[in-house]
Amino acid sequence: MDGLLDAQMQNALLAARGPASTSRSSAAQTPDQIRKTAEDFEAVFLSQMMEQMLGETTESSFGGGPGENAFKSMLNEEYAKVMAKAGGIGLADSVMREMLAMQEQGGA
Repeated sequence: MDGLLDAQMQNALLAARGPASTSRSSAAQTPDQIRKTAEDFEAVFLSQMMEQMLGETTESSFGGGPGENAFKSMLNEEYAKVMAKAGGIGLADSVMREMLAMQEQGGA
Protein backbone atom coordinates (compact mmCIF):
# COMPACT_ATOMS: atom_id res chain seq x y z
CA MET A 1 0.00 0.00 0.00
CA ASP A 2 2.85 2.39 0.80
CA GLY A 3 4.25 1.73 -2.67
CA LEU A 4 1.03 2.96 -4.26
CA LEU A 5 1.09 6.14 -2.18
CA ASP A 6 4.75 6.72 -3.04
CA ALA A 7 3.94 6.28 -6.73
CA GLN A 8 1.07 8.78 -6.47
CA MET A 9 3.33 11.33 -4.80
CA GLN A 10 6.07 10.79 -7.39
CA ASN A 11 3.57 11.21 -10.25
CA ALA A 12 2.26 14.46 -8.74
CA LEU A 13 5.78 15.82 -8.38
CA LEU A 14 6.71 14.88 -11.95
CA ALA A 15 3.50 16.41 -13.29
CA ALA A 16 4.21 19.60 -11.36
CA ARG A 17 7.67 19.87 -12.85
CA GLY A 18 6.43 19.36 -16.39
CA PRO A 19 8.40 18.04 -19.35
CA ALA A 20 11.64 19.80 -18.39
CA SER A 21 11.90 18.05 -15.03
CA THR A 22 15.59 17.25 -15.36
CA SER A 23 16.76 20.86 -15.47
CA ARG A 24 15.49 24.13 -14.11
CA SER A 25 13.57 26.11 -16.65
CA SER A 26 14.20 29.84 -16.87
CA ALA A 27 10.69 30.40 -18.24
CA ALA A 28 8.16 31.50 -15.66
CA GLN A 29 4.99 29.51 -15.21
CA THR A 30 1.68 31.15 -15.96
CA PRO A 31 -0.77 31.69 -13.10
CA ASP A 32 -2.96 28.93 -14.58
CA GLN A 33 -0.06 26.46 -14.50
CA ILE A 34 0.77 27.46 -10.94
CA ARG A 35 -2.88 27.08 -9.92
CA LYS A 36 -2.98 23.56 -11.42
CA THR A 37 0.21 22.61 -9.58
CA ALA A 38 -1.15 23.98 -6.29
CA GLU A 39 -4.43 22.07 -6.75
CA ASP A 40 -2.50 18.87 -7.50
CA PHE A 41 -0.51 19.37 -4.31
CA GLU A 42 -3.68 19.92 -2.29
CA ALA A 43 -5.26 16.82 -3.85
CA VAL A 44 -2.28 14.67 -2.77
CA PHE A 45 -2.48 16.15 0.73
CA LEU A 46 -6.24 15.54 0.97
CA SER A 47 -5.83 12.01 -0.35
CA GLN A 48 -3.30 11.26 2.38
CA MET A 49 -5.61 12.75 5.00
CA MET A 50 -8.54 10.70 3.76
CA GLU A 51 -6.45 7.52 3.81
CA GLN A 52 -5.75 8.13 7.50
CA MET A 53 -9.27 9.25 8.36
CA LEU A 54 -11.13 6.47 6.58
CA GLY A 55 -8.44 3.84 7.04
CA GLU A 56 -9.85 0.69 8.53
CA THR A 57 -12.64 2.30 10.52
CA THR A 58 -15.14 2.24 7.68
CA GLU A 59 -16.99 -0.84 6.63
CA SER A 60 -16.09 -2.55 3.42
CA SER A 61 -17.44 -0.56 0.48
CA PHE A 62 -16.25 -2.94 -2.19
CA GLY A 63 -17.22 -6.24 -0.60
CA GLY A 64 -13.78 -7.20 0.66
CA GLY A 65 -11.13 -9.17 -1.12
CA PRO A 66 -7.48 -8.58 -1.94
CA GLY A 67 -8.02 -5.68 -4.35
CA GLU A 68 -10.19 -3.63 -2.04
CA ASN A 69 -7.36 -1.55 -0.58
CA ALA A 70 -6.16 -0.54 -4.05
CA PHE A 71 -9.63 0.48 -5.16
CA LYS A 72 -10.33 2.29 -1.89
CA SER A 73 -7.10 4.23 -2.37
CA MET A 74 -8.05 5.16 -5.94
CA LEU A 75 -11.50 6.26 -4.80
CA ASN A 76 -9.97 8.45 -2.08
CA GLU A 77 -7.60 9.96 -4.63
CA GLU A 78 -10.47 10.87 -6.96
CA TYR A 79 -12.49 12.32 -4.07
CA ALA A 80 -9.46 14.43 -3.13
CA LYS A 81 -9.04 15.71 -6.71
CA VAL A 82 -12.69 16.79 -6.83
CA MET A 83 -12.43 18.42 -3.41
CA ALA A 84 -9.27 20.34 -4.35
CA LYS A 85 -10.80 21.54 -7.64
CA ALA A 86 -13.92 22.73 -5.78
CA GLY A 87 -11.87 24.85 -3.36
CA GLY A 88 -10.70 22.21 -0.91
CA ILE A 89 -9.47 23.46 2.43
CA GLY A 90 -7.67 26.52 1.07
CA LEU A 91 -4.24 24.93 0.91
CA ALA A 92 -3.97 25.45 -2.87
CA ASP A 93 -4.50 29.19 -2.43
CA SER A 94 -1.65 29.44 0.07
CA VAL A 95 0.65 27.28 -2.04
CA MET A 96 -0.16 29.34 -5.14
CA ARG A 97 0.63 32.60 -3.33
CA GLU A 98 3.98 31.22 -2.18
CA MET A 99 4.83 29.89 -5.63
CA LEU A 100 4.03 33.25 -7.23
CA ALA A 101 6.14 35.06 -4.63
CA MET A 102 9.05 32.69 -5.20
CA GLN A 103 8.75 33.15 -8.95
CA GLU A 104 8.78 36.95 -8.58
CA GLN A 105 11.94 36.71 -6.48
CA GLY A 106 13.60 34.63 -9.16
CA GLY A 107 13.57 31.37 -7.17
CA ALA A 108 11.56 29.46 -9.80
